[in-house]
Amino acid sequence: MWHEILFRVLSIINYVVLIIIAIPLLLQIFYVLFSFVKKKTWKKSDVKGRVAYLIPAHNEEDVIFETVKSLLEKQTYPREKFDVFVVAHNCTDRTAELAGQAGAKVLVLDDPDPAHRMALYPMKHGVDHIIGLEGDAAYDFIIRIDADNHVNPEFTSLMNDAFQAGVEFARSYEGALNGTQNFYTKACALFYAFDSRFGSRVRERLGIAAHINGSGSMMSVKMLKECGGYDCKTITEDAEFNFNRMLEGKKGHFVEDAVAYEDMPSSFRVTLSRNKRIGSGSMELLKGQLLKMFGKFFTTGNFSYLEMFLTYIFNFLAILISVWVPLYYVYHFTYTALVANGTIAVTWMSVNYYSDMLWTTLWCAVGIIGGLFVLFGFGQAAILAIVDYRKLGAKRRRELISAVLLFPAFLVLYAVTLCIGAMSKPDEWGKTTRNVPPPQAEEGD
Repeated sequence: MWHEILFRVLSIINYVVLIIIAIPLLLQIFYVLFSFVKKKTWKKSDVKGRVAYLIPAHNEEDVIFETVKSLLEKQTYPREKFDVFVVAHNCTDRTAELAGQAGAKVLVLDDPDPAHRMALYPMKHGVDHIIGLEGDAAYDFIIRIDADNHVNPEFTSLMNDAFQAGVEFARSYEGALNGTQNFYTKACALFYAFDSRFGSRVRERLGIAAHINGSGSMMSVKMLKECGGYDCKTITEDAEFNFNRMLEGKKGHFVEDAVAYEDMPSSFRVTLSRNKRIGSGSMELLKGQLLKMFGKFFTTGNFSYLEMFLTYIFNFLAILISVWVPLYYVYHFTYTALVANGTIAVTWMSVNYYSDMLWTTLWCAVGIIGGLFVLFGFGQAAILAIVDYRKLGAKRRRELISAVLLFPAFLVLYAVTLCIGAMSKPDEWGKTTRNVPPPQAEEGD
């Protein structure tokens, strides 16, 4: 009968979908299992390069003063060897004023084009300015951080050690400023730390290229000049820049002891807004450069290209996980149950066949989902809470217990929000709700 043919066809399609989902997932499980390999460190260098911190900012008066002040006063690096640049992009508040009061070199960028309301354009502006400086004013490398970020005191020195050892492109550990504020911040801190503690450490030890994205990334001026500056076009400009450099043959590295502490999303709305940007931008990369990354693996044999493809394709797979998987299994269990109780007549196979399939599929689903939740949910969250709780903004491990217990539920939520992002346009770069205290400069106003 036609419904039996449909059932067979959809079953075959589902097997293919599960294989497609399983391959990148197995890679992530590998990172968890081998996460206790020794971290990579670089030899302390006596040579101190000139460093430019670059902060793209849009209406960040709530946090910019403390961010700049912290950078300039708390780094163990020689003060004369680094500066902080803030690009005030279409600001209608006191961002530029407060950044200047804190000691930053302020670049004001007024750009009326509504299509330019994203971090890409202040990054381009800042990079072009910095790499254009010459003589004593020139810099050796740039470190990009966000307006609400803080870094550990050794951050500049650690990045310089890597740079002096020949590293032109690197990322830091992604920590949390407000990791214990509520469930969302705890779960987000655990989630974003995953790629630092597991993926990035294992990649570095195996010689696989690091994923350089977002705050805490280091870029040599020499490399930037060679590629013509910050040559990006999409809203996920940080990931795009990483792709561009990889396709040119550049290899990114992970400097694990350098920690960039970020303000984590504290509500579903903020999480959704961030993931709309990530999901939408990843789809742009998928349509453009991600397939090039896949092809580059076959022309070079370099596993880094395949690994990058498998990691970023997961943003597309979020659609399959959030849409196909639940819809298919609702159909599967409904159909087999109706056949098993005699509501639907079948001719190809016996009723017992469908009855056995119903229970076999149910127990397999319970086993697979349970196993993934234990290893990929509770397991990875527990490891992070035990070994890296301070980097996640906690003073005691027990502060993260609730997030560990509910982390599998957060992963489902995260996949759904990525799915929404992949199928929608991202929010514009507006004023962001911050969770950190206002700048000290304003307390006496």
